[in-house]
Amino acid sequence: MTEFFYGIAALFDFLMIPFEALRELELDSWWLANLVSWILIIITFVAFVYWMGELKKYDDNDEEDKSISSHSFL
Repeated sequence: MTEFFYGIAALFDFLMIPFEALRELELDSWWLANLVSWILIIITFVAFVYWMGELKKYDDNDEEDKSISSHSFL
């Protein structure tokens, strides 16, 4: 059973290699260490703009039923 847990530890040691490299970059250069954060922020912003464009497209299509009604159990 101990080999099973040592195997899990070895797997996570392998999976954490990119994060260890980022930790080393942080000691060398603040800009390189934060590059990943900036890339993720840009991807999120592009996805947000795309999603808002899709919502606007469907809103302009006027196919949605926007009548105000409550549930029958209320």
